Amino acid sequence: MIVSEKISRNFTIFAEKECVGSSRLYECLSYEVAKDDAILELSSHIPQDQPKPNLLFASVQYLLNNSSSAELRSYYPNFVSNAKNPEEAFPHFKTFCLEHWEALISLFQTKLVQTNEVRRCAYLYPIFTGIYAKHKKPLTLIEIGTSAGLQLGLDQYAYQYNEGSIYGKNDSNVLIESTNKGIALPESIKTPPVIRQRIGIDLHTNNVKNEDDVEWLNSLIWPEHTDRRKLFNAATDVIQKLDIELIAGNAVELIEDIVKQVDEDSIICVFHTHVANQIPLVQKEQLVKNLKTISQEREIYHIYNNLFDADLHRDYFYKELCEEHIFERPDGHARWFTWS
Repeated sequence: MIVSEKISRNFTIFAEKECVGSSRLYECLSYEVAKDDAILELSSHIPQDQPKPNLLFASVQYLLNNSSSAELRSYYPNFVSNAKNPEEAFPHFKTFCLEHWEALISLFQTKLVQTNEVRRCAYLYPIFTGIYAKHKKPLTLIEIGTSAGLQLGLDQYAYQYNEGSIYGKNDSNVLIESTNKGIALPESIKTPPVIRQRIGIDLHTNNVKNEDDVEWLNSLIWPEHTDRRKLFNAATDVIQKLDIELIAGNAVELIEDIVKQVDEDSIICVFHTHVANQIPLVQKEQLVKNLKTISQEREIYHIYNNLFDADLHRDYFYKELCEEHIFERPDGHARWFTWS
């Protein structure tokens, strides 16, 4: 299969699996991109380790932020109050891409898909409260693929499941709402975990105090997702006030040295959501190997998805002990998850 056919298939799958019921604009654009040789050629400049539809659409939206006269803006509900029919957007999308060809390629080479989906804390929160309740020790959170570290503030947010009671930090300006399709959540959600250290690792970290970084992260949010954008902006205000260590580099290579600096009276929790699909297989295997090496000296949890399958995992390692718990695949934007 030639390169353009592979890329075309990427956009078709993106439309079918990710966009339906979530973004009509991106769904329509993806189907059209899949049939257009010029935009497929443009997309071929996106690095192999990056999801092509996400990076293309985010880059276009990023440029649209400063292109107030572009006709394409009239199809984006985050730019105009009465967006035009998304089924008619592609000719304008193609024109815009052709006019900004070099600028887009430059963004492909310098930007990464680093979506800060704060709502994913909805299923991370009960996992971490359960760990805290079991061990009765403060937690050290180490996030791989942290971007701006918004999920590292999970104890500072309020949570509402199935339109029920509010848990977490009740007076928080960040209210995360999600639907649990599984069994009842654990009693531990009534008590937020104590966080000793917050460490985020990424090839390129984003600073919520840097205007350009924030603009890029906003561009990664899909046009129709007003609630995601509100959550993101509220969470950045919270994160600015927390003591978070952001480390630029390869987490697989750095993790063992980072753990050596962690408070010995805390439980290490390494986690990542919707990141591992960008990690080569050999490094995925090396990451697990490194965590098991760490577990010979320290108790460690590994919470993740998209490593070897799409399910959500909570693994516990200590010396020869290995406990695994698997939850069904949650919604990509955490609108729902299945507790078990």
